Amino acid sequence: MKITVFGAMGNVGSRVIDEALLRGHEVTAVLRNSSRVNELSSAVNVVIGDVGNIDDVVKFSKGQDLVISATRPPQGAEEQLVATTQSLLSGLEQTKVRLLLVGGAASLIVPNSNGSLVVDDINLVPLAWRDIALACLAQHKLCQENELVDWSYLSPPAMIMPGERTGCFRIGIDELLIDEQGNSTISLEDFAIALLDEAEQTQHSRKRFTVAY
Repeated sequence: MKITVFGAMGNVGSRVIDEALLRGHEVTAVLRNSSRVNELSSAVNVVIGDVGNIDDVVKFSKGQDLVISATRPPQGAEEQLVATTQSLLSGLEQTKVRLLLVGGAASLIVPNSNGSLVVDDINLVPLAWRDIALACLAQHKLCQENELVDWSYLSPPAMIMPGERTGCFRIGIDELLIDEQGNSTISLEDFAIALLDEAEQTQHSRKRFTVAY
């Protein structure tokens, strides 16, 4: 597959690139500037662009099989997430390339809560995280409202961190996955596996899904 990755230098994006290369895919990484080009494998096609620019989304998705976006705005500019998601959707409406979007957990339902969302659970989303959680909630709504792009939205569990690549995890849809000990977690490496599994075998077209141990 020919895959374009936005957010290529982030914690998720860098693992996505590693996993995609491991599986033999052709990867184009979109960077905002050239300062970190040397951190990427020579097997990656590096281009300079901005996910917030619709023209760049069109340019770097044209002729590709899939776009994976794993961008995250800086603290204090959380609302940028909604704008960049709209840019992605608008650009891909033109090229008709599929989108696999790394989203947030905010819109997931808390188990045994009578339908309460993660965004409203102070134990899962402390006040310091609420702005990005609200942005992720709006991001997911944008996808739900879009009928022209073939998108899939992957919500992480409550905690995602560097760890082992095991390939063993559970898949859910709209409810936060929690294990018997009350943990909701996955490694970045296994999260990347889940993304590439979905890339290769579409199971959630125009749907959200989530993963956790």
